[in-house]
Amino acid sequence: MESWSQEFSEMMQILVEGVEQLVTDVTQQMDKAIDSFIDTSEEIAQQVQNTFELEIEPYLNEFFDPILEAYLGFEIVVEETTQPFTRTVEPMLNDHAACVGCRNYHGQAYNGVMLVCGMHPSGWEEEKCPDWQSTWKE
Repeated sequence: MESWSQEFSEMMQILVEGVEQLVTDVTQQMDKAIDSFIDTSEEIAQQVQNTFELEIEPYLNEFFDPILEAYLGFEIVVEETTQPFTRTVEPMLNDHAACVGCRNYHGQAYNGVMLVCGMHPSGWEEEKCPDWQSTWKE
C-alpha cells in the first residue's frame, strides 16, 4: 500500500513540475509576443506620424490657414467697429465723465488699480480733459 501512495506522490510531483514548466514556457512566449507587438506598434505609430506630418498636415494648413486669418481679421474689424461704443459707455460706468468718447481711454484694472489712460492714469477730475481725442473717425 505504501508503494501505491509513493507512486501517486511521485506522479503528482511530475504533474506539478510539468504544469509549472508549461506555465513558464507560455509566459515566456507571451512576453516575446508582447515585446514583438510593442515594437511593431511603435514602428506603425512612427510611420503614421511621419505620414501625417509630411502628407496630411500641409493640406490641413492650406485649408485652415485662410479660415484662421479671416477669423482673426474679423475679430480686429469687430473690435475697431465697436471701439467708439465701448469708449463712450465704459467711462460713464467707471465714473470718469471727462473720458467719455476719448480715444485714449483704457479703463482696465491691474491688480485692483484702475488705469484710466496713458496721459492721466487716475483719470481727469475736471469737466474737460486737455488731452481728449475723439474715438469717432471723422
